[in-house]
Amino acid sequence: MSVQQTVLERYSAGAKEVQPSLCCPVQYDTSLLRLLPEEIIAKDYGCGDPSAYVRPGDVVLDLGSGGGKICYMAAHLAGSEGQVIGVDMNDDMLALARKYQHAMAARLGGNRVRFLKGHIQDLALDVDAMDAYLNEHPVVDSASLAHLQHWQNEQRRQHPMITDNSVDLVISNCVLNLVAEQDKKQLVREIFRVLKPGGRVAISDIVSDEPIPDNLKADPELWSGCISGAFHEKEFLDAFKAAGFITVTYDKWDAAPWQVVDNIEFRSVTLTAIKGEQIPCLDIGQAVIYRGPYDQVVDDEGHIFPRGERMAVCERTYRFLTTGPLKDDFIGINPPQPQAAVAWCAPTGTTRPASVTKGGSHNANCCNSNSCC
Repeated sequence: MSVQQTVLERYSAGAKEVQPSLCCPVQYDTSLLRLLPEEIIAKDYGCGDPSAYVRPGDVVLDLGSGGGKICYMAAHLAGSEGQVIGVDMNDDMLALARKYQHAMAARLGGNRVRFLKGHIQDLALDVDAMDAYLNEHPVVDSASLAHLQHWQNEQRRQHPMITDNSVDLVISNCVLNLVAEQDKKQLVREIFRVLKPGGRVAISDIVSDEPIPDNLKADPELWSGCISGAFHEKEFLDAFKAAGFITVTYDKWDAAPWQVVDNIEFRSVTLTAIKGEQIPCLDIGQAVIYRGPYDQVVDDEGHIFPRGERMAVCERTYRFLTTGPLKDDFIGINPPQPQAAVAWCAPTGTTRPASVTKGGSHNANCCNSNSCC
């Protein structure tokens, strides 16, 4: 039996009867849980709470949305200007999520959640649309198979289920480990594709402290139970870095393992990352100083920031380091007079002489209430 079929069958069973073995203990916001039907809470299977990363107005995509618990929580947090899209491949889970859609719209003050059938490693292909196509054009020979493949490619190109650069935040709760090993790189690339420049990722999942041997990977029960398909703890970070994400971080790390199998520890983590702005580097004379405490740090583009040095940066990097998630680690310095923008990215180790920015404004982002800043 394939990985996909094993996962479908186990989670279909979980949509009908509670399966305690499929979830880790998680502390959710009780005020959000009070909004939800008891059935959705009971039949939710996760290992973290990525809804905690939702901001007002976000367009949120939940990968492997299951019975819709995290989607409905995210919709409350995103507010009336937000939108939540849940993607799942399991008909029984989708039916559970949609069962309460009308009632939840009334509780949330608007219908801003929708559930789509699709593979999370192929977010361009709407499987509901493909099922409708197959009803009219069943595959019976090699010619009809070729027509289906052509239709799939055209759908991805002309009518993608999730369009490029359309999502503010991608979340997932203990689902990436269920994807077949050969599809995991494509899965992370798809997350990158659908995010807007500057978009964020918050993925709660299971990682292993050692590589998983083939005998465990071949066990369908362990795979559908979120064990055999888990990323190795370094591999998880590396996969997002390789796809082009920046500031890839373990924002949550459970000290105690969820399970130990063949002396391999499997624990819950939450990975966060950002899709860079992907705009040209323009130099207008700005500099940043890394505050410390480390001797130096290196960013995801290979720029080195020694502690206390005025380092030359382009406008894009300056804005990210002084207003983004690393803003408390850097002091930003603007030149006293605007300079003509020059297309340029500072080679590693390029310093900015104090004479260039002398008399300019300093963005110190002081967060200590006792500071004089």
